[in-house]
Order: sequence, then C-alpha cells, then structure tokens
Amino acid sequence: MKKNLVIVESPSKSKTIGKYLGNDYKVVSSVGHIRDLATSGKYGLGVDVDNGFIPTYINVKGKNKLIKELKKDVDESKMVYLASDPDREGEAIAWHLKDALNIKEDHYKRVLFNEITHDKVLEAIKKPTIIDENLVRSQETRRILDRIIGFRLSKLLQSKTGAKSAGRVQSVALKLIVDREREIEKFQKEEYWTITANFKKPEFSAELFKYQKEDIEIKNEIEADEILKKLSKEFLVENITKKNQSKNSKFPFITSTLQQEASNKLNFPAKKTMSIAQKLYEGIDLKNETVGLITYMRTDSYRLSDEYTKSAFKYIEKNYGKEYIGYIKKSKKTDNVQDAHEAIRPTSINRTPEEVKEFLTNDEYKLYSLIYIRTLASLMSPAKVDKTTIILDNNGYKFKVTGQTLVFPGYLKVYEKYETSEDKILPDISENESYNTEEILKEQHFTKPPARYSEAKLIQEMEELGIGRPSTYAKIIDTLKERNYVEVSEKKFIPTEVGIETTDKLQEFFSDLINVKYTADMENDLDKIADGDLIWNKVLGEFYSLFEPRVKEAFQDMEKKAPTETGEICPECGNKLVIRKGKYGEFVACSNYPECKYIKKEEKKLEEVMPCPECDGIVVEKKTRKGKLFYGCNNYPKCKFASWDKPLPEKCPLCDSYLVEHNNKVKCSKCDYTKDE
Repeated sequence: MKKNLVIVESPSKSKTIGKYLGNDYKVVSSVGHIRDLATSGKYGLGVDVDNGFIPTYINVKGKNKLIKELKKDVDESKMVYLASDPDREGEAIAWHLKDALNIKEDHYKRVLFNEITHDKVLEAIKKPTIIDENLVRSQETRRILDRIIGFRLSKLLQSKTGAKSAGRVQSVALKLIVDREREIEKFQKEEYWTITANFKKPEFSAELFKYQKEDIEIKNEIEADEILKKLSKEFLVENITKKNQSKNSKFPFITSTLQQEASNKLNFPAKKTMSIAQKLYEGIDLKNETVGLITYMRTDSYRLSDEYTKSAFKYIEKNYGKEYIGYIKKSKKTDNVQDAHEAIRPTSINRTPEEVKEFLTNDEYKLYSLIYIRTLASLMSPAKVDKTTIILDNNGYKFKVTGQTLVFPGYLKVYEKYETSEDKILPDISENESYNTEEILKEQHFTKPPARYSEAKLIQEMEELGIGRPSTYAKIIDTLKERNYVEVSEKKFIPTEVGIETTDKLQEFFSDLINVKYTADMENDLDKIADGDLIWNKVLGEFYSLFEPRVKEAFQDMEKKAPTETGEICPECGNKLVIRKGKYGEFVACSNYPECKYIKKEEKKLEEVMPCPECDGIVVEKKTRKGKLFYGCNNYPKCKFASWDKPLPEKCPLCDSYLVEHNNKVKCSKCDYTKDE
C-alpha cells in the first residue's frame, strides 16, 4: 500500500515528525540542498551571464545515491509533501527537490512546519500550499549574485594580493571593521576632569555639572584647582525632582537579537547560538515524547500568534497576578499578521526551563531559558520606577545626584537577571537643607575612541544598516575569521594586514558597489523580487552591467603585490627565492618564474636523525606539490633517495637494509622481514 512521503531537510527533524504522523506517512531527509550551481561556463560561474542569467545546476557532491533513493520514494508514494524549512532557502530546496525528482504538479504539496509539535505538524499537513515561485527566484537571485561577486572578486584578489576571497556582504562587513579601526587610529584623546563631593551623614555623592545656568567643562588640572578654591564644605539642597517612569519590556527575539543577546549574556558565538537553536527547534527527547521546544529560529518578525498570546496571559495571571499582564507590542516594522512566521518563542508557555532541564545539555538549557524568559517578559506589564534628581548649590556651582527606586517590578519579575539594574536608593534628603561634605575630589579622565566591534555589535550594526540577512550573519563572521581578515582580542574584532589591504583594494576599484548603501539597496530589491514586484534577471542584468567592466579594469590596473623574499638564492638560475601561494598553501619558488620553474621542496628534519641509506646526507620529511607527505634525502637533486614509508635508523637483521615504518608496523624496505612487537 502506497504511503504519503514527507521530505524534510534534517534527519533529526524527520525522526521527530515521523513519530507524529504515524504509519500512513514515510518521512525522509534531503540533508539540506541536493543541488547547487555548476562551476562550468564563463568564468566557472555556472550561470549564462550573456543569455538571461540562466543557471546550470548539478547534484551536490556525494548525494547521487541519496537522490536515487528519494526518486524511488517519490515513485512509490501516494502524495509528496515538501516540508523544507519555512524561509526562502527552504522554498528553494523544495523547488529543487520537485525539479530534480521530477515530481508532477498534481503529486506534491508544500507544507510549512513553523514549530515541531504534534498538533502543529498535523495542522500544517491539513493546510498545505504550493511552492512560492517568487521566493524561489529571490533566493536564486541572491545565490547568483553571491556566485558572480564571490568568484570574480576572489579570483582577482588571489591573483593580485594575499587575500583568499571576497563576498557581496562579507566584504562590506569587513569594511565596517576596517573603517572603525581607522577611526580609532585617527582619534585624538582629550583630557577632562570631574569634581565629586562625597558626603557621610547622610551618605551620598554628587558630581559638578554646571556653574550657575551654564554647563561646565573642566579641561585640565589648573581649571579644576581654580574651582576647588572657590568651593566651601557646605552644600545647599536647591531642588529635588521626583518623576514616576514606566520601563517597557523588550520585544521577543528575532534571529539577529537572539544572536546579540546570546553573545552578550551567554558568551555564545553566533554560530553556536544558531546550532543550538536548530536542535531546540527540530526536537528534543523528553520523558514520553519528542518535541520541538522553540519555533523556527530564522525570522525577522516580532509577531506572536493569538493562540500563544492567550495562553501566555493566562500563565502570567496564574503565576504572577493580573497586574503583571502586559500587552501585545507593535513594532515599527510592518509585521504581516497573515505571515506564517512568528518571533522565536517557546512552543508552549507551560514547558518551563526547569521542567525540561534534565533533558537538555547545559548550553541548550541556557539558550532555552533565555528565549523562554524573553518571550514571557515581552507580554508582561511595564516596570515602574521613581527617578529622583537632587541639585545642590555651592557658591554658584551646581552638583547633581540621581537615583532610581523600583516601585513595581512588572516584567523585571522574570527578566531581572538579564537586565542591568539602575536602582540606586538615595538617603532621605530635604530641600533647602544644608549638608557638609567630607571631601571634594578632582579626577582626571580622557575621552575614549569608538569601541571596536564585538560579534554582537557587528550583528546589530549589519541589521540596522540593512546589509545581509540575519540567517547569514554567523557564516559571514566565521568566514572573516577563517580567511584571516580579522583577529579577535578581548572579544573584539581587529582587522589584520590582509583584511585592511583587501578592503583598500576593493574600495579603490569597487567603492560604489562594495558599500553599505548599494548592499542594502540590493537587499531591498531581493525583497521586491520575493513580493513579485521586480523581475529577477532584470535586477541581475543591471548589476552585471556595472560590475563586470570594473572587474576587467581591476584585472588590468590593480597593482600586484610583490611576493615576500626568503633571503635565499635559486640554486638553478641565481635569482632570489620568494614565498608564493598555491592551491595547497604557501611554497618557496624562484622569483624568475616562468623562465625558471624551480620550486624548493618542503623539508622537515625527523625527530631522530636518520642517515640517508644512499649517501652521506640525512632523511627529511618532504611534501609533493599536492601536499602528500614522503621522505627523501636533503642532498636532492644530487641524491634521489625517496620513500613513502618513514625510514628508521635500525638495520634489517636478515639483509642489512634499512627498516621502515609502514601502517604502524616496522618492516624491512627490501626483504619480507617484519619486526615483532
């Protein structure tokens, strides 16, 4: 009997969903994308840039067997449910599955699992849709853009500089880091002083901020000393202002804010945050069930479903009281209430962090707690504080004291540990009363340069500027680290010499394309393609007509960085040896290439000196041009001794030849002798 086939992206998700759907369904996984752009055609782009930007797709390496199995499953199925993730990338995966597996229009349905729970999975199966071609085109356009820019600029930089790659968003993110470093380098620190009066009875401190009605700036110690001479020990309380203020809770998490808060509060890199969130979404084995603990974690919507909100309000009233019930916040963004996406939230308000703690790793528990408490707090009432400002006068010099007292905790009842408290309870001070100071202190300070970007701050900046998508931020940051474009010191990004040079070269030739505005405008165009308001290949055509002439100009005019000299002389032609970069890393070769093709073989002395069996040299480790390890004589090319097996200083007791280490065994290099351990 034929079954319904459900294809999801993740094996762990297929396991969870399979338990919910029962025997009438077979749930399998595509393990992400099954196809990608080819590397054939003009510039190896896999895209026909001269004829409408038609892409050529090939099967992802290593997935031919999986694709055959999926085709067999499709042929044997009653109906195919394409259930890849509910975002643009997932929509594209669904389209590729349909196309590559030859699924007919009347033989498939598209389903969106925004949360992996029993009821929601069954509900989604009952409300299928079809593939959104506009979303697919938007993702495809992004992929083609990234391929063209990545391939063309990476090839350019590799041929001209020490850089390894460039990217549409990656290079703009790097520019932000480099620009900030230059701001820091140019920063001229300025001296300033503060004057603080400390009181013991009652105990409080006040800082000088005005002289009569004018703000005051103290630029040096001489000015500070002049003021101190004019001050007496007696201060008069001139004015006390009390103001009741409300402090609203924050919105529930979206992808970018989750990454920022997890970085700040849990010290999680963005990549780790998204990896853990993926597990929480796909399903955790609890006592009697496997269930997704959070909704889909790639979203930029702050919306919470009516169903969830109602259950949360009931939970708040029951556990904290009616006065703690808040309201549904409206963001400045125009959330589409018909959109299936919600903010990142727990799938059940009743599944508290403590209840599931025993089933989670420590890091999973920390992240789930953060998501749970943030969502709960977002629906709780504002905190109420009394803010007090006290102004004291001393011979026309005005000193200020501020304090804040929590009157009603509101959302801070649950979120307090994640938020820095500004509470400062002031002593009972009366207006028009005089108080004598115990001491008046002057203190030197210097203005500080702009702070380097932390991971959280870089993500925040990218989101505010509208460059990239939140789901790509973790990958972008990882690439900058892997390519050695940035170093991390005290959790802050510092651009390397290669990172600075890469940015400078790109700005020299592509300043109007590799910048914040152009990249943000392109994101808007991709959104318009997704909405059906722009034609995808027209957008690509306008971009390419600007981009490709610049690339050709840069290949011709960009100055090539001279290779680093080693201080050695080529043994074959007498020119200098230099360090070059190749497919398998750095190597030493003649500077007179291509006239002289000498390449110095990589050598490394063995830990134990091993005399060469064929001359008076010694055996060293070497590598082929493809990086494969072998052993040879350091007198090469005079001595041609070479061996794949590691030679040993011992001699064979049977034939007196040298012994070698082969597959963790010691054997003779000539006869059949093998040494017993």
